[in-house]
Amino acid sequence: MTCKDIINTIEEFYPRDAALDFDNVGLQAGRRDKEIRKIYLALDASDQVIEDAAAYGADMIITHHPLIFSPLKRVTDEDFISRRILRMIQKDICYYAMHTNYDVLRMAELSAQILEIEQSVVLEETTADKSQGIGRIGSFSEAMTLAACAEHVKKKLKLPNVKVFGCPDWTVRCAATSPGSGKSVIGSALEKGAQVLITGDIDHHEGMDAVARKLAIIDAGHYGTEYIFMEDMKQFLGEHLPEAEVEMAQMQIPYFIQ
Repeated sequence: MTCKDIINTIEEFYPRDAALDFDNVGLQAGRRDKEIRKIYLALDASDQVIEDAAAYGADMIITHHPLIFSPLKRVTDEDFISRRILRMIQKDICYYAMHTNYDVLRMAELSAQILEIEQSVVLEETTADKSQGIGRIGSFSEAMTLAACAEHVKKKLKLPNVKVFGCPDWTVRCAATSPGSGKSVIGSALEKGAQVLITGDIDHHEGMDAVARKLAIIDAGHYGTEYIFMEDMKQFLGEHLPEAEVEMAQMQIPYFIQ
């Protein structure tokens, strides 16, 4: 099968026009006519991911976050982004990114399933028919304290720690989830009655301001809330392209807390 065949299969379910306007999704490096036998999945096209993919013998890398986000004026070894592009081209590896199209059509729904948030609906509609969008909001089967909710999130996302804004003994049941960076959905979470928002990339002031408005936030990290993309896409490719060999990067949070 060719790179084009894989792209067509992915975009049948995750069309590029579902992505938000600012985004850059699709084939970012390589040839559409290249024969593909092995695919490597990762959240980001880091130097380590590219080397691991090359060692695996990958013909194609698929990531969630785009490596090329802002326009490049040149592709040389003098810049760390273009150096990665050069490395993939040298290894004849096609590179494809599926970012906010996957966010809108799958990521938050998957997150709600993993976190056992029931009867979830779209938090912020982004499609014309308002059936899909960023984030989900629903309820846990039972109310729990914020401290217990934080433990629940750690367990379900297999994380060593999370950052929590709010009082540990607050009771929460109505929960919103927005994997990745959730700063922009705080207003929607409040408007729709969420008692806790599970997301990433929340800074000091945003967290404090949310608590002042009686919204607790569990910051499980950008990586910690989005690495679920890899296993989900491995299952997708196994179901729809069973002839391809698929490997994924190891889960590795890109920082440590000492």
